[in-house]
Amino acid sequence: MTRAPENLLAVRNLLLNYLNVDKNTVRSADLEPGEVGIVGDANHRGGYHCGSDRVVPDDYSVVESARDSSGLTLDASALDVGMFSVGSAGATHNLRSFSTWFVAQCQAGAADTKDIREIIYSPDGRTVKRWDRLGRRTTGDSSHLIHTHFSFFRDSTKANRDQTPLFRRYLTAIGLIAPVNPEIDMEQTDKLTNDTGNTNRTVGNVLADLENLRNWLISPVDTTGLVNPPQPGSPLQQLLTMLKAWPALVAQVGALSNKDFTDEQQIITGVLAGLPAEKIAAAIPPQVAKDVADELSRRLIA
Repeated sequence: MTRAPENLLAVRNLLLNYLNVDKNTVRSADLEPGEVGIVGDANHRGGYHCGSDRVVPDDYSVVESARDSSGLTLDASALDVGMFSVGSAGATHNLRSFSTWFVAQCQAGAADTKDIREIIYSPDGRTVKRWDRLGRRTTGDSSHLIHTHFSFFRDSTKANRDQTPLFRRYLTAIGLIAPVNPEIDMEQTDKLTNDTGNTNRTVGNVLADLENLRNWLISPVDTTGLVNPPQPGSPLQQLLTMLKAWPALVAQVGALSNKDFTDEQQIITGVLAGLPAEKIAAAIPPQVAKDVADELSRRLIA
């Protein structure tokens, strides 16, 4: 059975989100869900509101364009929008201004209108007009005095092509959607200025300096054949000096890390020098004291 495709459901949801101002109350002032239709009722036969199960012989929504005949599926490919009136940006917007805005975009050939086959609408509530991309028809029946019909080429529906950008652009134009501020990009140009700020230097001099700097940065230290080495005292020359000294610094740190900085004898001498004799004697175990006394007596006798 004929079905509502995802891309047109997305348009329907977008319109209801912004034009159904009071979503908790059904009122004539704003757009209600029942006023935005995609699939025709059960008795509807032929036309873009029908899918392949409801088309009729020589159906204009199929035979007049290869885009339609090649895109025929069970999906409907049309959208009806009913009456509404909303205030925004100090103005009132309704189905009449809505319809004429979209027709003007189609007539201007806006890129986001390329999938619209036709719009059947009333600009004033008294006459019905039709904008037809194929130029086949110019009017429609009186039901379009109170709703506007959009037909989309069936191949765009079959491809599930996003149709919301055009409708989002309308909602942005009337102030219901805040415009996206473009990112500020630095001005780009494909032309180099001849003014380098120094009367003695040309653009070629500047480019040569940049190339020379690149060569120094990507080449091993002390590479021969590079022209114009960095000037003494320049940041690059200081950087190169540090790089040259790096291996020696690593070797020195390695040597120091393997050295034993502890002099145990000096520590013991320092500790003993700060203690009185009685403290030292008290710290010596009896047997050790006897051994020391015996050794001292032996040395004195000798």
